[in-house]
Amino acid sequence: MTVRVRIAPSPTGNLHIGTARTAVFNWLFARHHDGQFILRIEDTDVERSRPEYTENILEGLRWLGLNWDEGPEFQSKRLDLYKNAVQILLDKGLAYRCYTTSEELDALRTAQQEKNQAPRYDNRHRNLTPEQEAAYKAEGRSYVIRFKIEDDREIVWNDLVRGKMVWKGSDLGGDMVIARASEDGVGQPLYNFAVVVDDMDMKITHVIRGEDHIANTAKQILIYEAFAAEVPEFSHTPLILNLEGRKLSKRDGVTSISDFKQMGFTAEGLVNYMTLLGWSPPDSTQEIFTLEEAAKNFSFERVNKAGAKFDWAKLDWINSQYIHSMPLDKLTDLLIPYWEQAGYQFSNGRDRAWLEKLVLLIQASLTRLSDAVEMSKLFFTETVTLNEEGSAQVKQEGASAVIQGILTALESQELSENTAQEIIKQVVKEQNVKKGLVMRSLRAALTGEVHGPDLIQSWLLLHHIGLDKVRLRSALTVDC
Repeated sequence: MTVRVRIAPSPTGNLHIGTARTAVFNWLFARHHDGQFILRIEDTDVERSRPEYTENILEGLRWLGLNWDEGPEFQSKRLDLYKNAVQILLDKGLAYRCYTTSEELDALRTAQQEKNQAPRYDNRHRNLTPEQEAAYKAEGRSYVIRFKIEDDREIVWNDLVRGKMVWKGSDLGGDMVIARASEDGVGQPLYNFAVVVDDMDMKITHVIRGEDHIANTAKQILIYEAFAAEVPEFSHTPLILNLEGRKLSKRDGVTSISDFKQMGFTAEGLVNYMTLLGWSPPDSTQEIFTLEEAAKNFSFERVNKAGAKFDWAKLDWINSQYIHSMPLDKLTDLLIPYWEQAGYQFSNGRDRAWLEKLVLLIQASLTRLSDAVEMSKLFFTETVTLNEEGSAQVKQEGASAVIQGILTALESQELSENTAQEIIKQVVKEQNVKKGLVMRSLRAALTGEVHGPDLIQSWLLLHHIGLDKVRLRSALTVDC
């Protein structure tokens, strides 16, 4: 048997991290078994589906490295398939036209609420006579197609994550609506029906999705059986929770993959972290791995039943590991868009070679790619503002003489890593001061602060674009 799994997002919003994590688990399972990963876009919700959301979903999956083998297939282009399937159930007597009005349904729900009963349809139109149907049609009533669910039926399946699952037909809310009506007969199919027809047609062998679909699974198994189709294996993965144990939502910060990208997370870091949201590798100490490495060890035996808590600190740490080990040219390519968005100009010597030197300078300090904007600011602005410590440093006794001594030395020497060290030694000796005073005063004048990245490399970068002397002269004008 060839394993065939699918991810089936609805384009009613951007790619959510919960959907993306489900896609990760599907991808890992398919690759572990040398199977196929299929992409299906469930866009039958005409009012809410948008092409820009479809593009966001496709772009997000590509960015994460979740390449698919088939698709994308669009439900909106498969309506004839659903209509034919509905007709089969009608012909078998397993489905029927229900003419109950919205007012009648509201009255039924109100009566159930007053009796503290769970909401459910009472199947009142299950056995209409041809005469009754004709009368309802004559009234101009519209209808829906309902699938028959017997209350005494027991639905059992072995979930690959949760083990044996048992549901009663009486807990499923009565006969289920599977399609709406249209002027030419059967109209828009509903989720629980369309997904089964699609999965049968696409020969899906394993359905991997969040635990919030468990009740749907019981209903869907009944539909599979109605078509005498082979029922796939089901795996219901834990939901992603916030640190308080509630379902992750927009209130907890960003939740769409495009937002995570904008915030400066790498694709490799984010997908690595998502893999750990509910699954643990055989070596529990291993936390950094590629998708391909995870696929070799992936199994549902190591997927947790409990909800997976989203930890921003853990995501930041994993992301930083990828940034710190990333090849210089790749990291530079990733940082340039953040600099461009911040309005930084690549001119006056800020060429590719210079940018790579800047990246090398800040790489070990980056947690997110977006951190580079603030860390690099002093290399893209003509002047810097001294913070409180920096201002105090350049006002310190002897600091002005030190800065002037450095400026004087620069007039006669071409700056390099070696000459920079020599200039510092020269000023220390000539002015009979401690090296610490020279280093702190130089850093404060160049960067506005007394702490920061490697001083000599920062100096060389600023010198290359002609800003070191400008900053040093400016520091001499600070009021003492």
